[in-house]
Amino acid sequence: MGSGYWSTDVYDAADRYRRATGKSAFSYSDSGARTVHPALDPRDAVRESRDSAEHPQSTPIAVLFDVTGSMGHVPRVLQAKLPQLLGLLLRQGYARDPQIMFGAIGDATCDRVPLQIGQFESDNRMDDDLGRIVLEGGGGGQLTESYELALYFMARHTVTDHWEKRRRRGYLFIIGDELAYPRVKVREVRRLIGDDLHENMPVRQIVDEVTRRWDTYYLLPAGSAHAGSRKVLDFWRSLLGQHAVELDDLDAVCETIALTVGLGEQAIDLDEGLHDLDRAGSTAARTVSRALAPLGGRRAVTALPSAPSDGSGGTRR
Repeated sequence: MGSGYWSTDVYDAADRYRRATGKSAFSYSDSGARTVHPALDPRDAVRESRDSAEHPQSTPIAVLFDVTGSMGHVPRVLQAKLPQLLGLLLRQGYARDPQIMFGAIGDATCDRVPLQIGQFESDNRMDDDLGRIVLEGGGGGQLTESYELALYFMARHTVTDHWEKRRRRGYLFIIGDELAYPRVKVREVRRLIGDDLHENMPVRQIVDEVTRRWDTYYLLPAGSAHAGSRKVLDFWRSLLGQHAVELDDLDAVCETIALTVGLGEQAIDLDEGLHDLDRAGSTAARTVSRALAPLGGRRAVTALPSAPSDGSGGTRR
């Protein structure tokens, strides 16, 4: 996985074909599927972001979103805005060789498809993975979903050369509007991922584990059922600090992700990123500015001091 190059022409051609034929970008889900697509099944799976001759400095970016009833429209927004996300990351040079993985989160206590995890891709196959996601629209009706299971998978079932070779964290974005359950449960991990845990794991423990290798963000967007909830925001800020971010416009999700990566890679400062949005004709600059201002104008590279030298340090411009 992770080979090839993203093409706006391929994306546009597929979009024109769907419009002409009346097909959905989420044909698997809209066909009535209620089981996880084999390509997105997390059971006994490991997702890898690897360097190659095409992409010698792979930068892993994982985007996982809640697809329960309050958030089921998010992947449709992401799918429509993929060109903006990839355009900023690639054409503006925000990240070297970005490899993007999409996944979806539900509720393991009641949903049929509570966890779906795609592959890290560099080309238009990432759009295919989005199209395979089941938009179940379920959830248990309370203020919790199974985000902790997604965190567990990212902590223990991903491998990246960005970390193994360069000791640099990847980027993990969770888009949701509810709390995680307080513990990673033994029976749910065994049923959905296939691991045998000895005991339930506190959510604080799995957050500490995942943030060692992933620069982790929680995005709470406007338009969701619990947008603006202080309880939700306080919960995630207790785990992630200022990396729990409010968005006052769902349409700004892709731009927020792109600029966050650009800041983390030291390719831009915030003013430069906002200028790039204006030049691209984006209307998201105000939302992104408000969301990312607490992170600072220029952020440190997500590396540990012990990272081996490979000549890739420094700015991207």
